[in-house]
Amino acid sequence: MKTTRLIAVVVVILSIALAGCMWGPNYRRPDTAAAPEACFVHANADADCNEIPISGAWWKRFGDPVTNQLVQDALAHNYDLQAAAARTIQAEALMEQARGPLFPQLNYGISRNRAQTSFNAPPPIGRRSFLSTTYGQEVSIQYLVDLFGKLRRAQRAAWRDLLASRASHLAVQHAVVANVVRLRAQLATQQRLLAIAQANTKSWTASLEIVERRYRNGLTSPLDVHLARENLANSQATEVELRQSIKTTRLALDVLIGRRPGTSPDYPVTLEALPDLEPIPVGLPLGLLDQRPDVVAAEMRLAAATERVGVSIAQLFPDLTISGSYGFRDELFRTIWNDQATVYSLTLQLTQPLFQGGQLLAQVKAARARAEEEAANYAGTVLVALQEVEDALVREEMLQEQMQALEIRLREARAAEKLARQRYQQGVENVITVLETERRRRLAENELALTKGAVWTARIDLFLALGGDWQEPEHPPEAADRPSEAARDDTQT
Repeated sequence: MKTTRLIAVVVVILSIALAGCMWGPNYRRPDTAAAPEACFVHANADADCNEIPISGAWWKRFGDPVTNQLVQDALAHNYDLQAAAARTIQAEALMEQARGPLFPQLNYGISRNRAQTSFNAPPPIGRRSFLSTTYGQEVSIQYLVDLFGKLRRAQRAAWRDLLASRASHLAVQHAVVANVVRLRAQLATQQRLLAIAQANTKSWTASLEIVERRYRNGLTSPLDVHLARENLANSQATEVELRQSIKTTRLALDVLIGRRPGTSPDYPVTLEALPDLEPIPVGLPLGLLDQRPDVVAAEMRLAAATERVGVSIAQLFPDLTISGSYGFRDELFRTIWNDQATVYSLTLQLTQPLFQGGQLLAQVKAARARAEEEAANYAGTVLVALQEVEDALVREEMLQEQMQALEIRLREARAAEKLARQRYQQGVENVITVLETERRRRLAENELALTKGAVWTARIDLFLALGGDWQEPEHPPEAADRPSEAARDDTQT
């Protein structure tokens, strides 16, 4: 009896010792086009690329309280975000499920078994049968020793899946916030264009009175009157079109923040002038892409696929299962609580797959191929992210230069229109010249307003491409709730 117990203890100790081994590759970040120490090409790389910290609430950089409130409403009530949050909860549950097999499985059962047994006895007894009833209760425990890291690899893969799900959730947040800010800038641009159109309508109402008075005095032809009336009607039609655009933009904002379309109050015109944005700091580092959610999600999917290569390799090796039970069993229910009815068992089972038609080797091959696929996807995601950041940087740089030229154009167009109106009132110029200068001034105003809105859109695209801001975070992210083993890239084999 002592020898048996000694063997059992030795087996358990060896099992625990062997459980520290894990077969298969450990994840290491592959080389991509984004070297962390390098800068973006179009970011004026005259500064140290490692000095700019990372932050989150980038929409506050636009300095508009209404935008901040709309973003908060969207984060709280947007249905796409609620669906993404539910997917994250599913991933958390799957991780807990993958962690469960690492621990012993404990069960308790109570039973009643009634059986009939038949047997043949020598004559004259002959064939006989009798009924038996057995009652029992027992506590059983089963433990699969993780000899080659199959269970730990699976748990680590589930943890990486959870991180990927959280990153995907964050990507949806960024997309929703970007859409809110983009619609807010679009609404402000439309409100600015409406203000320009209303000013034009007011101006042409006054101009029409002058043209009609000159016509009544015989100083101009009926053509001038018709052209002035047409121009006034065109300005009024533009107002109607812009009011329609403003209403549809507000409806889209309502949907983003989870409200019934048309039920939200009118948004204040706090961004009518679209204030100038602060300049982009020099030397944006490529390392900022580490905060971009889709890049993080792609890397975590690659890490999970790498862990599952180890799972498939471990399935080629034996499984050691330790199981035991302790309880009571007797023919009477009242006696199954007595020590005399004690029953117990201890089983050590070692199972080695010998032949399964090549299935296990095929699983290893497939797992390696999936890891290679995710590696390619990750590298491609990084490359696309680089392009999107460079695109946003180039677009904003060109738009800023375009705005400078448009400001000069608008200044000159206003001066030309003012002079043409004065000369028309003096009878020196005809109404065609006034209409042409007014058209040019209106186009310059509209294009300047649209370009400023495009600058805001480019800045939104830049924040979205970077996955956040470049400023110091107000609240550094906590590293709690992260399993230490799963967060490490172990080198155990």
